[in-house]
Amino acid sequence: MLGNSAPAVVTAEDLVLHRDTHLAVDSSSFQIPAGAITAIIGPNGSGKSTLLHALAGLITPSSGSLHILNGPPTTHGSRVSYVLQHTNVPVGTPITVRETVGMGRYPGLGLLRRRTVADRQRVAEAMELLDITDLSRRHLSELSGGQRQRVFVAQGVAQDHDVLLLDEPLTGLDLRSAKTIDRIIHSEPEHGCSVVLTTHDLEEARAADYVLLMSGRVQAAGPPAHVLTSRNLTLAYGLGALHDRDEAALLFPTEHHDHNESSGGRG
Repeated sequence: MLGNSAPAVVTAEDLVLHRDTHLAVDSSSFQIPAGAITAIIGPNGSGKSTLLHALAGLITPSSGSLHILNGPPTTHGSRVSYVLQHTNVPVGTPITVRETVGMGRYPGLGLLRRRTVADRQRVAEAMELLDITDLSRRHLSELSGGQRQRVFVAQGVAQDHDVLLLDEPLTGLDLRSAKTIDRIIHSEPEHGCSVVLTTHDLEEARAADYVLLMSGRVQAAGPPAHVLTSRNLTLAYGLGALHDRDEAALLFPTEHHDHNESSGGRG
């Protein structure tokens, strides 16, 4: 749990989550600090993506409670921006980069209000932050995977939000795209935003402010140095974690994380 003086953006008590009939996250109680970067880490099928879906209000808890921004996830949808790991766009769909990023403004527009100068400025700023301004007139189908991921992160940033959820945002990207998105992740808290991301990367988790380690439930939560120990990682991943003399884990257990497996599984 957080310290007495640290505010929480997420609070869960005895949270249980199912995907259809599959138990994805067993009873878990935890908090996530506000204005910080929180990494959710664990092996494939450990419940990472399921928990992120629940935070976005896409999955209803089977039991227990889950609150984000002091209320159920479904009551704060417009203030929670969710960027999926992969967003499928049918080949040939005539939508440009600028139009895609502009969709990030929809949650705040309502049914009748038209986009204002301020909305267009927000879109332009998001494209500049993600280094895609020069791609504004290109269709999504013409972009590389890394470019498309930058577009969807720009869409998330363009939305008025207090929480940014990212599902494995750096997996499989080219170096330029990975560095650009990583810079955005670490700049969001400077604007008062809480960032929650899933990852398989131990170094990415170590660079976060807070970590949830999952293995069918939230096994440990806290600062990276307290969570990413050899004992905790061995419990989550099985035998094989390497560690140094102060018991800080250096490497994951010998487990191969196939990109296609991680994107298609229940995370």
